[in-house]
Amino acid sequence: RRPWHRPDGSLLGREQTVTRRPLFWRPVIAQGLRRQPMNITWNSVVTFHYTLRDDEGTTLDSSVGKDAFAFIQGSHQIVPGLEQQMEGKKAGDKFVAVVQPDMGYGEFDKNLLQRVPLDRFGGNTVEPGMQFQAGEHGIFTVREVADGHALLDGNHPLAGVTLNFEVEITDVREATADEISHGHVHGPGGHHH
Repeated sequence: RRPWHRPDGSLLGREQTVTRRPLFWRPVIAQGLRRQPMNITWNSVVTFHYTLRDDEGTTLDSSVGKDAFAFIQGSHQIVPGLEQQMEGKKAGDKFVAVVQPDMGYGEFDKNLLQRVPLDRFGGNTVEPGMQFQAGEHGIFTVREVADGHALLDGNHPLAGVTLNFEVEITDVREATADEISHGHVHGPGGHHH
């Protein structure tokens, strides 16, 4: 017997009170309270998986098989071109973002190439691919060693490269006050204090 029916099967009249709500009301109420997917906006915490390729299709980096990456939208924790293309997306969205060098790691700057005599490295072995911190000038990568000199490159390794991201957004939420003040995500995919 359903609570809105009389024992004889007829419906209750308006003048009678139903002591128990019908069960089908619960899902309707729950659906009305269900959170709508949040779109990515300023100070959203965004968690996503990605695969980064160059124009030749070579995979440069990927989060596949690893934890998803988390960042705060608007905090400049990812390249500007990708951050712009994230705006307005929501959890579950998959898209390809093509980022030109000027919105990625910058154009290649020949002025950041320097030939340095090997004796300036204090007798240490210097080989192509090694990286050195050069004070406030940033990180330099050894491109080649020849004729008693090392060719150092102060460009980012992806300077001048068009970046092709395949992105899957896994979660979007509001950043907490602590995350905003600290400038990074706390918890899974973020920073742990």
